Amino acid sequence: MASLPASDRGQKKKRIVTLALMAIFLMSASYFLIERKEETIIIVSFPNGREIETEVADTPEKLLVGLAFREALPANSGMLYIFESTGQNHIWTKAYRFPVDMMWVDESHHIVGLKENVAPCLEDDCPKYSSSPEAVRYVIQTEAGFIKREGVTIGLELKYTLRM
Repeated sequence: MASLPASDRGQKKKRIVTLALMAIFLMSASYFLIERKEETIIIVSFPNGREIETEVADTPEKLLVGLAFREALPANSGMLYIFESTGQNHIWTKAYRFPVDMMWVDESHHIVGLKENVAPCLEDDCPKYSSSPEAVRYVIQTEAGFIKREGVTIGLELKYTLRM
């Protein structure tokens, strides 16, 4: 087995270093040049005047992860899941660190299902929750106790306002 002369090894090493530096530069440049979408916030208004700021989960990744791995929800906030289509949509509490209340909302923004104080799931096989048998387009998760404290009931109509 013949070895390369020192000058060829030096050239090869310079090429590798140059390519690595170019790759790092291009990745860095793309980070600053690509326009990133900021979190979408929708204000949900209840008939009693209460408003909460909801982070929107509208991508497959956000719909799957939800509030997992977070320590808590800030006061007067929640997560609004917007499903691709109206139907029997399900969510779970896998890897959540706190209990939540869930409100299932139909296409016309009326609450059609409620689930209070849903515990976090730390198992591999977690239960999935739905508004069965009602078809839904949205689910809102808030801190546990919100439904009872605010007197939320089935049939209430919610209003959504996009925060700009």
